[in-house]
Amino acid sequence: LLIASFIGIAALSLQARPGAEVVAVAFPVWWDSQQAFQAAASANAAVVRTTAVPSSPAVRPDATEGLSRLHEAGAWFALDPQAVAACFSTRAAS
Repeated sequence: LLIASFIGIAALSLQARPGAEVVAVAFPVWWDSQQAFQAAASANAAVVRTTAVPSSPAVRPDATEGLSRLHEAGAWFALDPQAVAACFSTRAAS
């Protein structure tokens, strides 16, 4: 029960809000950054920045059905990029 509740809370807190301007998308982990960028571009999403995980860039989805296009391009799910940055920051804390 503890593991299931942890996964449920994490999924709800990391989920991208509807209408979010920038989201971090999770493509398959075996994809490199080039494949992830090509998939994002095919969904009319502009890459804003990269994350510590090469297959999970932060993108600005198209205003019309952007998240559904990202899912069709191969994205597993979309996350709140601020939450992802807090978990997977590549910079050392100062």
